[in-house]
Amino acid sequence: MSPRALVYGDIDLNLLDGSAIWLQSVTQALARAGCAVTLLLKAPVQTSRLIAPLLAEPGITVRSPHREQLLDGIPGSMPVAAAAELMARLDREQPYDLLVIRGRKVTSAIAASSAFDGRLWAYLTDVPQSVPGLSTEAADELKAIASAARYLLCQTEELRCFLEGSIPAACGKCVLLPPILADVAPSAQTRARGAKAGAPLRLVYTGKFAPRWNTLEMTGLPALLAAGGTAAELHMVGDKIHNDPPGYRERMRAALDADGVTWHGGQSREDAMRLAASCDIGLGWRHPELDASLELSTKVLEFGALGLPVILNRTPAHEALLGADYPLFAATLDDVIAAAAAAAADPHLFRRAAERTSSAAEQYTMDRAAQRLRRYLAAAVPARRGTAEGAPAEHRQRVVVAGHDLKFFRPLLEYLRLQPDLEVRVDQWAGLGKHDAEASRELADWADVVICEWCGPNAVWYSKHKRRGSRLLVRLHRFELTSPYPAQVKIGAVDQVICVSKHYARLVRERTGWPEAKVVTVPNLLDIAQLDRPKLDGARFHLGMIGVVPSRKRIDLALDVLSELRREDDRYLLFIKSGMPWEHWWVWQHQAERDHFNDALRRAQRSGLLRGAVVFDDAGPDVAAWLRRVGFVLSTSDDESFHVAPAEGMASRAVPVLRHWPGAETIYDMRWIHRGPAQMAAAIASLADERTWRDAGDAAHEQAAERFALRLVCEKWHRLLTTDIEPAVPGPLLELLGSR
Repeated sequence: MSPRALVYGDIDLNLLDGSAIWLQSVTQALARAGCAVTLLLKAPVQTSRLIAPLLAEPGITVRSPHREQLLDGIPGSMPVAAAAELMARLDREQPYDLLVIRGRKVTSAIAASSAFDGRLWAYLTDVPQSVPGLSTEAADELKAIASAARYLLCQTEELRCFLEGSIPAACGKCVLLPPILADVAPSAQTRARGAKAGAPLRLVYTGKFAPRWNTLEMTGLPALLAAGGTAAELHMVGDKIHNDPPGYRERMRAALDADGVTWHGGQSREDAMRLAASCDIGLGWRHPELDASLELSTKVLEFGALGLPVILNRTPAHEALLGADYPLFAATLDDVIAAAAAAAADPHLFRRAAERTSSAAEQYTMDRAAQRLRRYLAAAVPARRGTAEGAPAEHRQRVVVAGHDLKFFRPLLEYLRLQPDLEVRVDQWAGLGKHDAEASRELADWADVVICEWCGPNAVWYSKHKRRGSRLLVRLHRFELTSPYPAQVKIGAVDQVICVSKHYARLVRERTGWPEAKVVTVPNLLDIAQLDRPKLDGARFHLGMIGVVPSRKRIDLALDVLSELRREDDRYLLFIKSGMPWEHWWVWQHQAERDHFNDALRRAQRSGLLRGAVVFDDAGPDVAAWLRRVGFVLSTSDDESFHVAPAEGMASRAVPVLRHWPGAETIYDMRWIHRGPAQMAAAIASLADERTWRDAGDAAHEQAAERFALRLVCEKWHRLLTTDIEPAVPGPLLELLGSR
């Protein structure tokens, strides 16, 4: 059965602008991704030019509340409160798997209602896009939206990283949904163009008319170009004219009647593209206030899909899209005139610009959007097998996850909840040894399988209260091995003890005497897609460490690596994302810990080689965004059970550089493991060339995907619910390496 999607935008589909085009496009892309889509309209239908293509597509249902008389006494556009209430009512009548919504106010209302918690896919554009603009009130509002959402759909990587860095609750939920281009109809296919001798240069603009979009200034282009000897005409498409400041609408409307300007009014998307295809140059020039926007203009990409060069502002986003040497960047009206005249006079320049925009547009097709959405749906919407609602409750396996701290288990928990053959409940302990014993007893009696996250008091309790015939799995991390809890576990009641590395599995067997067959290895998992993001300029000279507390992480050895590198090349920097030792009382109470960090920080401040080369960033969940600046991830520890940081770096296409702590070779390829700081520095220096560094990062990424990918690890856990897996017995080579 297809996933059921409800789509709503705080958008009037009677008016042609970028937001209306987005609403049409995302509805089509969801249908192409396999959803049964219901589009709920905000306003009464006055023209069907944007709706008609949707009505013609299978899998799309358009609901008009006004025509269906679903609203009491609301003749015009639905207010936010009415829209939120109506969506909740439709969901109660026949539940939806996801709600895709655009518009900050209505999204905030939906989040506040809790009606779609965990099913909300919020597309965020009308939000602050800079730190100064992010007030406390706005941050609280975005936090509430992020907490309720399954996904926050971000148009660009820059917006995604900004939200993750500003709103911790957004981390792990932000995914990309770039602009979506409609399929170009054969009648709009491009021809080899350029202004023909004697023919006027045809400029085109489509979209809304608003001050910061410079549409009033554009109307003067035909006369200004003619004064410089270039005959030109301007074609403008759209019927949404803003009136802020007051009087703008009247001035804009009058300017549309200027000589050389043809206003075509509102058009369907297809007709607007056909008209644009008959022109020579598209206009995407805007006011400088919009240069800091973290979004991309859909119209620029649409012009590119038609083979049109575009005159637009030089911004970091546009340079990344088209190249810093793109020939038609413009800042002022004079720049626009000069660029248009140059393109009209120089066929080579014209073709070069057109090739750049065409190439850029190829990344934003409807098929690519549908492919992206299919991945998101697979990770967010429960599969259905056998019946419309999945397996009958009596046929589903009953699973309890018990523990005091589930942050490391959260991705697994989400995966298990999506499986149609499982019913999952959580026994959330209030603390390491604090729980509601009666509630735990009821869950133990109900469960077919209990998973204890951490081998702590929870594992002790469930090993003594296991229902006959049920299955008990215990995941042991690191600290438990030196705690009293494993000795208190009734191991005969435990079916499998899961460790994250073969080295620690061996230590568990040696120190506890537990049966070899019960101790198995399942590695930590990574959301590879979340971590795989474009690197920022200069990343290949940036080392990174995630977490330097306690002292066994050996920040001093990381400083040794950096010193070695900076003796030859002062471009190398060390970025440390970590809490500070004095923020952890259980660390700072020890004099040896204080001495270690005092020495390291004093050295970073006073060493001539290191001064100004070590950057500390706050600990936080925005690791994927932070890793964009990092080209090498260091692991200098004395001891680790797994150490996720190098694996996260690998997924981000950074190169892992590990000191050979015990067991490292049972997790990571020996290519990345070195004896000490001097060898680590030499390995980094050998990859100073851009190409060799990128090749090494790509190889590391491939290994991470093969070993730690979320779906692979989750599927292994799924099998653990019913079967034993092979015990984690290292072979002779691994035994030898582990004994070094």
